[in-house]
Amino acid sequence: MICSKSPQGISYAIKQNSEDVAFCSLSIRCGTRAEEDLPEGTAHFLEHCLFKGTKKRSARCINSCLDRLGGELNAYTTKEEIVLHATVLRQDLHTAVDLLLDIACNATFPEDEIEIEKGVVLDEIISYKDSPAEDIYDCFESYFFEGHPLGRLTLGNRSSIEKATREDLVSFYKKNFIPQNMALSIVCKSDEKAVEKSLLKLCSKYFGRLEQIQAPQEKELAPVESRHFSLRMDKGNHECNIILGTQAPSLYEEEDRLCAVLLSNIIGGPAGNSCLNSILREKHGWVYAAECSYVQYSDCGIMAISLGCDKENLGRCLKETGKILDRLKSKALSERSLKAAKRQLLGQLSISACTGETQCLSMGKSLLAFGRVIPDSESIEKLNKISPEQLRSLCCRLWDESRISELIYI
Repeated sequence: MICSKSPQGISYAIKQNSEDVAFCSLSIRCGTRAEEDLPEGTAHFLEHCLFKGTKKRSARCINSCLDRLGGELNAYTTKEEIVLHATVLRQDLHTAVDLLLDIACNATFPEDEIEIEKGVVLDEIISYKDSPAEDIYDCFESYFFEGHPLGRLTLGNRSSIEKATREDLVSFYKKNFIPQNMALSIVCKSDEKAVEKSLLKLCSKYFGRLEQIQAPQEKELAPVESRHFSLRMDKGNHECNIILGTQAPSLYEEEDRLCAVLLSNIIGGPAGNSCLNSILREKHGWVYAAECSYVQYSDCGIMAISLGCDKENLGRCLKETGKILDRLKSKALSERSLKAAKRQLLGQLSISACTGETQCLSMGKSLLAFGRVIPDSESIEKLNKISPEQLRSLCCRLWDESRISELIYI
């Protein structure tokens, strides 16, 4: 793997694989929390509008550029980043990278296209609201981080999107879409050195004039003070949706972060033998799905248990979930059980990372966060050092009753 930085300040990583399909992604450090005084949802709205034209490509040209080659172009927005990514045949990699950099450097935001795209984003918001299992998590975060940039809804709301202007988009774009905020990752079959040479030429083509510009001074992140709450909202749904959440380690709390990943998987990972699935679903049949997620931000994280059940089973699910957490807090796992849990997690991670796209996106995230791609061997070594008592202690700290917040859609 080649991991370096272009003269313009763009971090990049190139990894060779054995597939005839190539993957590339451009990650920009500027998600929802970077909106500041702009309308809520500006970052996500901008992500949509990036594809509406550049100085040399029309919206139609952008949309068909990779399609006609059998490739794919996509993007997504999170609280801390916007990611553009493409999948193409390896002989078309240069075209894909050229397109991503053109969009990131020369987007024009035509007024008429912006108005059209507003309708698309508003439909997406409505569609999201029609899925309580998805909507409840965003609602939970907005309460959990109320008053903090992380509490902003990624999609925004009808009012905020309707009042967003072209000037808002251009302001956000110019401020954040700079080389020092970018990480470009590539996974392909081609020779890494040849790909690097081509990549550096493209960086110079699009950002060469910015070589002497200094990166803006990083702002100190606002302190995170999560709220503690217990709320029930009558949604008139057939199913109850439940989120139980607690503040968890940040992306940079390395030791606790890996322990939290393992703990989350034990509580409610995708496997049928996770605590929530084995008891709530397999044993009692009270839920269709139960999971525990762990989201990491730069300065904090959230570990959340999400359940969906019939109203008549709401009390049972909450009571049994409490018992599961109490057992994990009161007694450490045996060495044998912990070893099995680690092996399971490593297997899941290895299988999920076997696709080039997953590797590519993961590389980009690592570059943005740490300035390097963390080797799997390094993470495995740290994960294997986690002790039963360390896991139990973290569970006690995170899932202390005084820290747990609850949101229920009825």
